[in-house]
Amino acid sequence: MTRFGFLSLALLSLQAFVGTGFAADAEKVEEDRTFAVSAEASFPSSEIFGVKLVNGHPTQALIAFTNEEPNPITVNFIGGSLWTVEEESQAVRNLTATRYGVEIPANSKESVSYSFATEMHPQDLRLNIAAILSDSEGKFFTVQAFNGTVSVVEPETSIFDPQIIFLYFFLLACFVGVVYFFYTKRKSGKSGEKRTPAKRAESVATEETSSPAVSSATTYNADWIPSHHIARPEARKVKGAGKSKVRS
Repeated sequence: MTRFGFLSLALLSLQAFVGTGFAADAEKVEEDRTFAVSAEASFPSSEIFGVKLVNGHPTQALIAFTNEEPNPITVNFIGGSLWTVEEESQAVRNLTATRYGVEIPANSKESVSYSFATEMHPQDLRLNIAAILSDSEGKFFTVQAFNGTVSVVEPETSIFDPQIIFLYFFLLACFVGVVYFFYTKRKSGKSGEKRTPAKRAESVATEETSSPAVSSATTYNADWIPSHHIARPEARKVKGAGKSKVRS
C-alpha cells in the first residue's frame, strides 16, 4: 500500500516537474542522493527544420537511458506536457503517461519508445518529456528527457486519400448532373422553336388540302353526269340571215 501511494506521488511529481523544473521535484522524491542516470529523447520522424507534431498522427519519441549506477534501474513511467513558448510559460495540455517497467542493467544504455498524439490548433509550443525511474532499493526519482520547442501542424492532404477521392467523385457527379440538365433543357427549347405559328398554319393547310373531305369537294368523277349536261349546245341557224344571203 505504501509502495503504491509513493508511486502515485511520484507520478504526480512527474506531471508537476514537466512544467516547473526537474530539480525541485526530484528533491521531493529522493533527497539524500543523486543518481547517475540520464535520458535523451530523439524523434526519428523529425525534419531538419525541427520537431513537428502532426494532428491526428502519433508522434514517436525514442528515449535513450544511460545507467551509470552500479545496480540496475527500472523505467516505470514516461510522460510529458505542452507549454507556451512565452517567457512566463503556461501549461497548455498534459500528454499521456505510459507505464513501462523496463529494467536497465548497470553501466548500460537502452532505448524506450514513447508515443503520443495531439489535436490542437497549429502553433509553436514547448514540449517537455520526463521519466519516473526507480533503483534496486525501490527509491523513485525523475529524469528529464526533452525540453524544447515543437510545432503543431495539420496533416498534409493527398490526392489518394479516400476522403479526397470521395469528394472528387461527388463534385464530378454534381457537374455531370448540371450539364445534363442544361443539355436536355436546351434540346427541348430547340424542338419547340422548330414549330413556329406560321409553320404550324402551313402544316394545317397542307393537311386540309390533302384530306379526303377537301379532295372530294374540289375533284369529281364525270362518269355519272348526264351527257346533255356536259355537251355544249350547238348554235342555231337563223333563217332570215340565210335568205338574205341567197337574194344577193
